[in-house]
Amino acid sequence: MESQFPTYQIIDGEGNMVNDDYKSEITEELARKFYEKMIFARLFDRKGVNLQRQGRIGTYVPFEGQEAAQIGSALALEDGDWMFPTYRDHGATSAFGHSLKNIFLYWRGFIEGCVPPEGKNIFPPAVPIASQILHATGTAWADKKKGNDRVSLVYFGDGATSEGDFHEGLNFASVFNVPAIFFNQNNGFAISLPINKQMKSKTIAQKALAYDIPGVRVDGNDIFAVYFETKKAVDRARNGEGPSLIEALTWRYGAHTTTDDPTKYRDQHESHERREKYDPMTRLEKFMQKQGYWDEEWAEEVQKDASRRLDEAVEEMEKVEKSDEAVMFDYVFGTDVWPVEEQKQAFFADRSER
Repeated sequence: MESQFPTYQIIDGEGNMVNDDYKSEITEELARKFYEKMIFARLFDRKGVNLQRQGRIGTYVPFEGQEAAQIGSALALEDGDWMFPTYRDHGATSAFGHSLKNIFLYWRGFIEGCVPPEGKNIFPPAVPIASQILHATGTAWADKKKGNDRVSLVYFGDGATSEGDFHEGLNFASVFNVPAIFFNQNNGFAISLPINKQMKSKTIAQKALAYDIPGVRVDGNDIFAVYFETKKAVDRARNGEGPSLIEALTWRYGAHTTTDDPTKYRDQHESHERREKYDPMTRLEKFMQKQGYWDEEWAEEVQKDASRRLDEAVEEMEKVEKSDEAVMFDYVFGTDVWPVEEQKQAFFADRSER
């Protein structure tokens, strides 16, 4: 089955172009755009880990190593399209135009962190595994019924493919031919469970066969492969040709969350080797150097600008006053229901006694 779904690649780990499919479209401007977004995502992620260690935000979910998969796919969308992230896709949401302050607020436990900027169709991060797949499918179906050309892209990990929501979402999307892209970031582990203990299937891409939709496997650390294959799927969906499944093979260097210890279940030597050989940032830098696109002073300015923007976002985040905890009882149901009302009364009674 792996031979039927080979891993699509445009540049290898040494930055060599090994596929000429999109050679004319790979320009210095595009490469620089990718670099700017990817370095920002990496610095964002490191900032998030540091803030958690300092006690300035709550539990944080790192994604370092998955920048190419997130940025390449996010940039294939257009304004007005829909993005459905997991709890690990803040690289993608920031690239798609989410408020940096609000992303940080989310990790600080503020409900305001779930609110995207006006005009940006970004759902709140989904913590329940695979639930966002149904949201994306339903939204894509609604857009199709409205007769517009909007597309929904939903992210999920390899663990989500073991949930019923994954199969229900793909089946419904296939039957009704909705404009949805199912984007899997396969980093080899569902928390601590390696993929070979989770499924017998050799690939995730092959699961598309059951629903008679296109499925492709890409090198998730090759931003060009991710971008162009996602764009192809987006164009298909926008043209009324239905959903697609993309499996992006990648790797997460750090822990599942900042409360996790990956040394208990994953060989850290392998993680070090992958960083040395397959890191998406290093790969892009090598490619740009070989193409004559690289400028050290420009790269330093890009990093300085990213650090400045992140510092400003953190400063804005820390100025926001703490929300009233009672807001957690609001907007759960359209009308009040007695279990929530009982909990709300008990909450206020306990607070008045403090």
